[in-house]
Amino acid sequence: MTTLAIVVPCNEEEVLPETIHRLLALLEWLIEKCKIDRASRVYFVDDGSQDRTWALIESSVAEGRPVVGIKLSRNYGHQNAVVAGLFSAAGDAIVSTDADLQDDLNAIEVKVDRFHEGCEVDYGVRRSRETDMFFKRYTAESFYRLIKALSAETVFNHADYRLLSRRAVESLREYPEVNLFLRGIIPLIGYKSATVDYDRSVRCAGQSKYPLHKMRALALETPISFSLVPMHVIGLLDILMFFGSIAVTAWAAWVALFTERAILGWASTVLPLYFLGGIQLLCLGVIGEYVGKAYLETKRRPRYFIERVAEGKEIPVA
Repeated sequence: MTTLAIVVPCNEEEVLPETIHRLLALLEWLIEKCKIDRASRVYFVDDGSQDRTWALIESSVAEGRPVVGIKLSRNYGHQNAVVAGLFSAAGDAIVSTDADLQDDLNAIEVKVDRFHEGCEVDYGVRRSRETDMFFKRYTAESFYRLIKALSAETVFNHADYRLLSRRAVESLREYPEVNLFLRGIIPLIGYKSATVDYDRSVRCAGQSKYPLHKMRALALETPISFSLVPMHVIGLLDILMFFGSIAVTAWAAWVALFTERAILGWASTVLPLYFLGGIQLLCLGVIGEYVGKAYLETKRRPRYFIERVAEGKEIPVA
């Protein structure tokens, strides 16, 4: 029998009671169908919440439910919270999902079936983004296209709803980088993989804890962490800058020699100054991003610290 672990990073007081109810009902249903073992658990990772998230988790543990609470010492971010859950969970197969109940939990059964068939990595992929606002839909799809153009391996319209085998999780430990982007790291592991299409629902309750500024930071960090294409673009810009400077010089000379419209010294000074200055600032900005990421990696700081763990009981035999 497969022991299943469901990892849920959470900072969601409003929706958490319903999330706990649905996930435990799903575990019982899969156990009744003899698809998973009774030792299966749901792991809730409290990512430094400031509300009653941890109190609700401890309450479920105290009631003897098959719940494990993992409280991080502070907010480390969604990706680190997912990794903390993956590395702490005990099980043959580990599914990560969000606490907002937007992911279709029924797809977990399909993922478990695929795991029994030998699939070690299973990605949950959204069929459409009709539930998103236009801005979110446009920017998200543009982000995935950009990542593909930069030659980084990702699964289109896949977030962090996935199943990993125990071997895949142990392989993930071999990636020690601090700047985490699991959607780009997981495909590098290899092993047999598959995708499950599902429809994403609207939030059950509460407000998103992943606002625009966090999405923007993720979008800026990912290309730098997974691709050297921006550096190659800088090399191309250097070449274009060289030929552009020659063209501007030739134009300034033509105006000065063959027309009466030339203002002495203006074109030959101002245009190259703005052109070259803009290119140099752009290149320095991109190079600075790479230097900054390298600086963070060389410090080798821990990704997270676990403050405490609370563990419930397994589902009893009926």
